[in-house]
This record gives sequence, structure tokens and C-alpha cells, in this order.
Amino acid sequence: MTKATLLVLQGDDQGFRFELTDDEVELGRGVRNDIRIIDTEVSRRHASITCQDDEYWIVDLESSNGTFVNGVRVNRQLLRSGDRIQVGGSVLLFAVEKPADDSSRIAEMIHIIGNGEGDRSAIVQAVEHTDRHPVENLRALYGITEAAVSPSMSREEMLQRILDLTIDVVGADRGCLLLAEGDSEIVPRIYSDHREPRSKSKMVISSSIVQHVVEHGRGVLTSDAQHDTRFRAGQSIINAGIREAMCVPMQGHYELLGVVYVDIASHPIEIATSTSKGRFGEEELRLLVAIGRQAALATESLNFQQALVKAERFAAMGQTIAVLSHHIKNILQGIRGGSYLIDMGLNKSDEALVRNGWTIVERNQTKIYHLVMDMLTFSKERQPGLKHGDLNATIADVVELMNARAAESSIGFTSHLSDALPQTSFDPEAIHQATLNIVLNAFDAIEEVQQSSIEVTTDYDATTDMISISVQDNGPGIPDDQVEGIFNVFESTKGSRGTGLGLAVSRKIIREHGGDISVHSEAGKGCRFVLAWPHIEDDQRQNSEVGKTMIMD
Repeated sequence: MTKATLLVLQGDDQGFRFELTDDEVELGRGVRNDIRIIDTEVSRRHASITCQDDEYWIVDLESSNGTFVNGVRVNRQLLRSGDRIQVGGSVLLFAVEKPADDSSRIAEMIHIIGNGEGDRSAIVQAVEHTDRHPVENLRALYGITEAAVSPSMSREEMLQRILDLTIDVVGADRGCLLLAEGDSEIVPRIYSDHREPRSKSKMVISSSIVQHVVEHGRGVLTSDAQHDTRFRAGQSIINAGIREAMCVPMQGHYELLGVVYVDIASHPIEIATSTSKGRFGEEELRLLVAIGRQAALATESLNFQQALVKAERFAAMGQTIAVLSHHIKNILQGIRGGSYLIDMGLNKSDEALVRNGWTIVERNQTKIYHLVMDMLTFSKERQPGLKHGDLNATIADVVELMNARAAESSIGFTSHLSDALPQTSFDPEAIHQATLNIVLNAFDAIEEVQQSSIEVTTDYDATTDMISISVQDNGPGIPDDQVEGIFNVFESTKGSRGTGLGLAVSRKIIREHGGDISVHSEAGKGCRFVLAWPHIEDDQRQNSEVGKTMIMD
């Protein structure tokens, strides 16, 4: 069973990977798409990808700016692993991961024979490793190199493609990559047979030839019939139908990674009677040596990239643990302080001291709750739980929740909820969390401001069909050099008071609704955050109309 994915290489969603788990998925800017692309140049319903008999087709859904595959605008196009899909200003890499061949199955297709089993192979030519190759082989090497540098393949997929291309360019029938495992063991890992129809017979590989290549680090051309005077009918090697074979090392920068072994299999009668020149010669051998070198360097490069990604992953994990541990420690210290006051108040029967301590504990419990909710929201991809309702009611609940803190801190906290706001579909809990995070951020920003104020408004723009929530404060604003980074995870302008998660989580929620957050700030004159997304009810109606049009066509 194949597994296809889309990796965002360019755009606001850079780094996101989407798995194509259904037979048909739609991508676009609208919230009801299976894959949402945060890009203003992408149509609400932009394109669809369907899977038919393990083949994936992309279809443009009459988008405004078109759908491009490898730079060419298409209406309907068969996708191949490694294709680049461009929608709007976003570029996505399409990749198909096929189940890797089981090592035991490949081992069943390969039979490595030694001298005691009638190995009559003779080395008729050998060449040292060379970085030079004839000009006429550049095209073939370019194809191998292109496969080697593809970012969408696993090591096994990359080597399988290189082997398939190699068999074609050197004119072989079959091929096998034997890879080094441990200090000395060379075992078959990749196998391919290009004969039609394919034979069920095993591919016979001479262990003496492989050992010679490993020990001397040079490619060899062997013949079992035309050039070997020791050839006799009835020997085990002729029963396997081996006519010619080449074996070359996969030599990396620092070590031998394995060998490439290709052969030509013919009927034994043809071998016994043929006097024509073989398909393999010095040119093919030198080309295969160059391919072996390219395959080894590509494998080393891929191993390095995987190690680098793993190191970066561990570094990110360490940063996450350090930041969260520091913040949790501060919360726990607050709880311990409040608990101490409660204990003191109980011992002295001082109700005021107990209430003071409990207020501190309750405040830090709220911090823990918000921290955990932010972590859960940011840690996984989710579809918003859309419900038809009144957005003003959700925002009014946020305002009511923060009224007590505003009164306690003498902050002017007002709201203006638009009567023109239509009933719409949204995720009430998620929008509540996103708005609350922005409001909390505003409260923290104006703590030391005289005559501080915060205003929360809702609005609807019929021209753009956009719903918006605005949070305005009169705090110190955000410096120009910090605006770009405020939505980055774990980047907080509040020092030890902030986790660096709140704004990132809010932006993620709004983007899940098909919108985004914009920031308008001027140092010393306050800051305004605007959370805006499309009126989703209209998006649903538009999808329905487009679907009817397509059926009529």
C-alpha cells in the first residue's frame, strides 16, 4: 500500500506535511478543505488530488491563479514522486512512499555462490575508480544525480531509483545493490529485474567477484561463457543463465558502503552458441564506476542530512523542555507562596491571610490551565469543530472573564460588538482561547502604563466577506525589529512571565479557520491585533454551488 504526502516547501505553512489518506482530498484556502493552505493567492477551493489504482492525479478546480506542476500550468495531471505543486505563492512537494522490499524477500531472489559451488566467473577487465567520464555519459549521470538529490525519498527509495536507472543506461537485465553492514558483511538490500516477462529464477552473484571488488576497490567486468576457457556445459553457473556481469564499488568519502552488481541473463543455449560481442564493455564499466561513486556520495549525504535533522530535533526538544520547565517552576513557586500564606492563616485563624493566599494559588492554577491548553492546541493538527452560532456571545464571555482583573488593576476595559456581525460557523472554544490569549497579552503589556486601556471589538466587512476581532491597547507597543518574531514559538517579549506559546497558538487557531492575525503597532503608541477569517457560511454555500456546476458540466 502506497502512502502519499505533501510537504510545504514555500509559503506560510513551510515545513507542514500533509498525508493523503483518502481517495480524494481537496486543497485550498477555505476552512472546509481537507488541506488548508494559508495563502491569499490560493482560491478557497483550489484543487483536488485523487488516488486511482495507486496513481495520484491533481485537478484544478477552476482556481483564480491556476495550479502548476513543475512550473507548468495544468488542469489535470498525473503526479509522480518528487513533483512540485505550486498553488498561489505556496510550493508543495509531492512524495509517494512505497513499502520497502522486505530484506528476506530480496535475499530469496539472490544466490551468492563461492568456488565450491561451480563459480567459473572470470574477470576479463578491471578499472580503477575515476572521477572522469566520457562526455556522452553526462546525460546518464545527470539522471542518476537528479535521483540522488531528490529531497522526497528515503534511502531505500533513492537507491531503488538509482538501480533502475542504472540497469537502463548500461543495458543490463537485472541488478542488485549489496550494502555493507557492520565491519565486513556485505548483504543484498536492493534488487530489480527489468526482463519481460520476469523470471522466477534467482540472480546468481559470484562471491569471489564481490570480494575482489571490496578488497581492491575497483570495478570489474566478468564473463562466464564468451571469455572463460574453463566454461563447461552442465556447471551450476550456466544453469542460472548468466552471460555477462559487472560489479563496482560504492566508495564514499571515508569508507566503502557496498557494491553495485548488474548482469545480462540469457538462455543457456544462446550462451553456448553465441560468438557475438557482449553488451558490456569498457565504456559501460567506466560509467557504472561513476554511478557507484554517485550512489555512495548520495547515501553519505542522505545519512548526514538525517543525522542533522535528528540533532536539530533533539535541540528543539531540549529548548522546549528548558522553556516549559522554567515557566512551570515559576508557577509552582507562586503556588508554594500562596500555600504558605494559607497555612499561616489557618494556624493564626486569620481569614484575610487565607483568602490572600488562596487568591495567589487560584491565579497560578489558571496559569497552569492556560499553559496546558496552549501546549495541547499547538502540539497537533486539528480540524476546527465548526458550530453555527453567535460570535459576539463568545467574545462577550471573554470580556466578562477579564472584567475582574481589569477592575483589580484599574484598567479601562471596554468592548464594542458589532450588530452587523452575521451568524456564522466557527469553533467557539478555539476562538475563545485565541481571543483570550491576545487579551491576556494586552493586559501584560499595559501593567505599568498610567491610565491604561484595552478595547475589544468585532466587525464584519461585507466587501471582503471577512469577520474580524480587534484587540487594541495603549501600551508601549512593539519595537519594529521584534514584530516579525512575536509569533515564533518560545519567543516572548514578556521575559519570565510569558511562555512564548500564546500568540503562536492564537495564530494557529485563526489559520485553522482559513484566516490570519495582523499586527499594527507603533512604539509608544500602543498595539492592535486583528484576528480575521472568511465568513464560513458563505464558503459552504460557494462550495455547494461549485459542486453543482461541475456535475452539470
